[in-house]
Amino acid sequence: MWAIFRGERRRWLAAVAAVLLLAAAVVLAAVISSVPPAAGPASSPSATDNPTAPATASPTGSPSASTPATAAPAPSPSKALVTSPGATVPAPPASATPPVVPAPKPPAPAPKPPAPAPPPFPAALAGLDIEVIPGAGAVVALTFDAGANSAGLPSILKTLAAKGVRGTFFLTGNWAAANPAGVAAIVAGGHRLGNHSMTHPGFTGLSDAAIGQQLSAAQQAIRAAEGPRPLFRFPLGDRDARTIATVNAYGYLPVRWTVDTLGWKGSSGGITAQIVADRVLARLQPGRSC
Repeated sequence: MWAIFRGERRRWLAAVAAVLLLAAAVVLAAVISSVPPAAGPASSPSATDNPTAPATASPTGSPSASTPATAAPAPSPSKALVTSPGATVPAPPASATPPVVPAPKPPAPAPKPPAPAPPPFPAALAGLDIEVIPGAGAVVALTFDAGANSAGLPSILKTLAAKGVRGTFFLTGNWAAANPAGVAAIVAGGHRLGNHSMTHPGFTGLSDAAIGQQLSAAQQAIRAAEGPRPLFRFPLGDRDARTIATVNAYGYLPVRWTVDTLGWKGSSGGITAQIVADRVLARLQPGRSC
């Protein structure tokens, strides 16, 4: 009986051992299947730069159960193209870039011609501010200064035309620029133009350079309207030997009045047309400027 019992015990122990071995095999198989497969070669620079990025392919060529398969990014032309682990195809060489031909530079603008030099000033007139025209005979020169407004211009031109008389109009540059139609009407009437400075300042308080700027600016303004003449009248009659010489150096002959009609005061200053006429007639002398 004991022999029977020992035989049964051996069979029971063998069965238990077989069950334990089977269980151990199942556990081992489960552990082996849970270990992730080794990562294949990187297919793009981003796979190596980002270790947490999902793998794109398993070593066996099929996607892993725990890692979703994704499309691999297109390889850069400058890198080797990876088709499968262990096999690469070199990228085609980059095409040669043609040399850049610079566009031709535009031709440089032609230099501006220098301003024409004023004609030589007559030595016999240098240093003078003309008041009397030598050898003029029984005539006088009618002159008008335009620097304020043009309200009286139509009446003056109409009277001169009716009497067949021509005058000389000394214009400031500011007036000429503001009254181009008036300048054109003066020229159309056959009258002469003169320079009366740009802004009508006193000249004895100006430097030689500032005097030149006044003359040149006025000349340009008058020339833009019609065209200047080589005559000049000092604003306010303010001049001395230095300023006369400077004006001469710019090619201008100063012309002064010998009879001040006081017409510049206007009716607001108590001056009437009769007062102007009386002052002129009382001081008439051959060749004088008024």
